[in-house]
Amino acid sequence: MKGFKALFTVFFTFIGFVAYTQTGKLSGQISDSEGTRISKNFVLKGDTNELEQVVISGTMKEVSKLESPIPVEVYTSKFFKANPTPSLFDALQNINGVRPQLNCNVCNTGDIHINGLEGPYTMILIDGTPIVSGLSTVYGLSGIPQSLIDRIEIVKGPASTLYGSEAVGGLINIITKRPGTTPIVSADVFGTTWAELNADLGAKFSVGKRAQSLVGLNYFNYNNPIDNNNDNFTDVTLQNRVSIFNKWSFDRSDNRIFTLVGRYIYEDRWGGEMDWERKYRGGDEVYGESIYTKRWELFGTYQLPVSERILFQFSANGHDQNSMYGDSPYIADQKIAFGQLTWFKTLGKHALLTGLAYRYTYYDDNTPATASADDLDKNKATHTNLPGVFIQDEITLNENNKLLLGMRYDYNSLHGSILTPRVNYKWSSANKDNVLRLSFGNGYRVANVFTEDHAALTGAREVMFIDDLKPETSWNGNLNFVKKIYAGNTFIGLDATAFYTYFDNKIIADYDTDPNKIIYDNLDGHAVSQGVSLNIDIAFLNGLKIMAGATAMDVYSKEDGEIIRQLFTEKFTGTWNIGYTFRKSGLTLDYTGNLYGPMRLPLLSSTDPRSEYSPWRSIQNIQLTKKLKEGIEIYGGVKNLLNWTPNKGNPFIIARAHDPFDKNVQFDSSGQAMVTPDNPYALTFDPSYVYGPNQGIRGFLGLRYNLY
Repeated sequence: MKGFKALFTVFFTFIGFVAYTQTGKLSGQISDSEGTRISKNFVLKGDTNELEQVVISGTMKEVSKLESPIPVEVYTSKFFKANPTPSLFDALQNINGVRPQLNCNVCNTGDIHINGLEGPYTMILIDGTPIVSGLSTVYGLSGIPQSLIDRIEIVKGPASTLYGSEAVGGLINIITKRPGTTPIVSADVFGTTWAELNADLGAKFSVGKRAQSLVGLNYFNYNNPIDNNNDNFTDVTLQNRVSIFNKWSFDRSDNRIFTLVGRYIYEDRWGGEMDWERKYRGGDEVYGESIYTKRWELFGTYQLPVSERILFQFSANGHDQNSMYGDSPYIADQKIAFGQLTWFKTLGKHALLTGLAYRYTYYDDNTPATASADDLDKNKATHTNLPGVFIQDEITLNENNKLLLGMRYDYNSLHGSILTPRVNYKWSSANKDNVLRLSFGNGYRVANVFTEDHAALTGAREVMFIDDLKPETSWNGNLNFVKKIYAGNTFIGLDATAFYTYFDNKIIADYDTDPNKIIYDNLDGHAVSQGVSLNIDIAFLNGLKIMAGATAMDVYSKEDGEIIRQLFTEKFTGTWNIGYTFRKSGLTLDYTGNLYGPMRLPLLSSTDPRSEYSPWRSIQNIQLTKKLKEGIEIYGGVKNLLNWTPNKGNPFIIARAHDPFDKNVQFDSSGQAMVTPDNPYALTFDPSYVYGPNQGIRGFLGLRYNLY
């Protein structure tokens, strides 16, 4: 035994609590055989600054999440690692109130619904710059290397005052990592028992002393046709996708900002009859939906070299799409250029933001959308100019109260002047444990049906326009309350929201009037999206963490006194993410899932044997992650534990999958399908009855590596 005297310092941190530090003197004896154990009990105190993440999406400037007058939800890269997916589109499935919606049973393209509003109402940004619109709404969330994503910020509710059209339902801002804070080399590769392969690779390097670059590569391949539901169609679309991402960050005097980002994505996907081959592309022998997509993007932010804080954001992108839906082609070319100047100025209690924005859109395709008004057989590309100006004043009334006022004016070269105001109020308690936010605003959307609605492209139904489509307008109110609770050594965070949106001129896709047509028109009445949502975060001292949420909503339109529930919209959604780390073994267990209520689906006729409403459904996943030596971890698990697929309980999903070109369908004089021995339900081929993925249970195994 040996005696000793020493000084010691204990430092302990845990999310949601103030760091514990104690320094003191220690004396005792050391046993040569057993060593010495030093133990001390202590209680951590709740941290009022818990989850003080910096966000930018709500107000276009960096501000702590709790101080923002706009409610912003933040999801870090760690959240998405609990359920690894090959694209951000799939990764959003475990976020409350946000749902990836498949729009086609054959080619598996889709969009993102926020609080029941369809994909065209959601704006996608990368590093705060609007990137996704029109054609790229379908594909913009694919191919971004997830290993390069720092966090995702989500704003629910209209943000048109700052971001213009397409931000009616909300926005999703993908914040990529800064080159200076990323590993030298990173890799995340996983495969599934369905023979899917996804690889995210990243690397950083410096050029001189002032330039740093981050390079990322995403590759996804699935080339294994499977038909478990026995309809002779692929259950999952085959894909070959590659995306290259390059971000530059330049060091400038006075810490001024200059970033430049480029991205290129190529995708070849097809789905259809199991015996489809390339030689059948565009023909009527064997049905297949084949889509070639080429897309490039260039965007960045430059802070002007002046004493005032003035930023110039810019972006340009081109999207080339060559699609064949059976024998119906959709060939489209879209180019968008965007520029925006923003000036930030603080005057006493006023934090002012003013901006000038301009967007130019070129769009051309082979559909009636770009046909000449004088001669429908002649093509006429559209050129849309959209200049705008906006101003925002964030007023600090006192330490606990803030008021935000905003106004935007846009002039659309096709539709004229559009004005969008908003007002937001935030109250917080002295200790910041209670935050109340109230918002009211206006949103608008200029629709382009052929770039937003996959069903309009497939040729399975004829597309009709009753009149020229007018811009939609909406008024929205949100009430948000955040509560932080410290129960002993447990942290509980509550985030509750009530939302209401009222639409004028909403553009409705009518699938019901004629089973062979999709009829588009502005609603002669109004539409409503309303509901409540609750998110709860719980962190226990033993390492157990629970994130769960639920949203109850009602989305409908009212015309001529009749209330019609919106298609493809559920009344209830629930999500959860439960994680626990076994500290001794270095194992982490993640259990994630979602639950969706019934949604109304399009039927072809009153005799269609498929259910008008989808059943309750849930997709659940489990994963184990093991940390090996520094920078290396392996993970694996099972996706879709319940083996849920939409064909269960239905006689079929795709109508007349055995006759996709309607060669054996007989029509009456009005063009309606007739009942025949071969067609007892009077149906035509239609893949639009879709509400969930056809992919059943599967295992997965992956490896992550980071070199710092």
